[in-house]
Amino acid sequence: MSHSAQAKAQYNLNKLQKRLRRLTGQAVMDFNMIEEGDRVMVCLSGGKDSYTMLDMLKHLKRVAPINFDLFVVNLDQKQPGFPEHVLPEYLDKQDIEYKIVEEDTYSIVTDIIPEGKTTCSLCSRLRRGILYRTAKEMGATKIALGHHRDDMIETLFLNMFYGGKLKSMPAKLMSDNGEHMVIRPLAYCKEADISKYAFSQGYPIIPCNLCGSQENLQRKHTKNMLAQWNKEHPGRIESIFTAMQNVVPSHLADTALFDFENLKTGDVIDGGDIALDKPDIPKAPVSDEDETQDQQADVVTINLS
Repeated sequence: MSHSAQAKAQYNLNKLQKRLRRLTGQAVMDFNMIEEGDRVMVCLSGGKDSYTMLDMLKHLKRVAPINFDLFVVNLDQKQPGFPEHVLPEYLDKQDIEYKIVEEDTYSIVTDIIPEGKTTCSLCSRLRRGILYRTAKEMGATKIALGHHRDDMIETLFLNMFYGGKLKSMPAKLMSDNGEHMVIRPLAYCKEADISKYAFSQGYPIIPCNLCGSQENLQRKHTKNMLAQWNKEHPGRIESIFTAMQNVVPSHLADTALFDFENLKTGDVIDGGDIALDKPDIPKAPVSDEDETQDQQADVVTINLS
């Protein structure tokens, strides 16, 4: 590779890193994910998303105007072929506290689920319980998961298509028992950017197909649909995610979310009714501001308290 090509590649990598750092910091700030004195448990699976999340949070810890601690937890579920040496070797070089939790959930799942049936649902429930227990034992105040923007959009469509709900994957939520706060710092980050960044960093990726379970076909079909939309209509995915942040309850049909019953003549809510007007729809999707934002300074002081 020529010197100019190397320089261009490094420039693009710097832009990518800056964008991921900015979007992670923005999500943390917007949802108040991390507060002064927090002890954040970073769930590291060995996939591209969780490696990138750890990298982003380590940077945020260095530049944020508040103090918080990070520690890493990996769950070794004893799937056949799991390379149990990979993560300890990587984490030993990261100067960060970590814990490898060994639980043979693989045997439990294979004993209960008939051969040929997908094991993901039971496996995820068992994994969630173990992580919650570990968070409590380790004194974690927040649990950080590596889901990104595309995961949230896919979940939105899965719930609409198969669950009959306008519901997605939240950037911040409380666990069912009210004991644990779960955060998703990569909520604003694109999967494509994460993939490029993980490849550039040479993370020791552990494949997610070790258990041999079938892929969730509904999610796969939804992912393919969105990928095709993105190819045919650039900007549509960005517009969908923007829509998730601009909900207008009075223009939907949930009577529990908006008091339609008591809406009276003379009340103009959210711009009123445009049912008889020509819809004011942009000719192109909402543009992605990433490129212009990339020109901003690398370190931005943000208020996380």
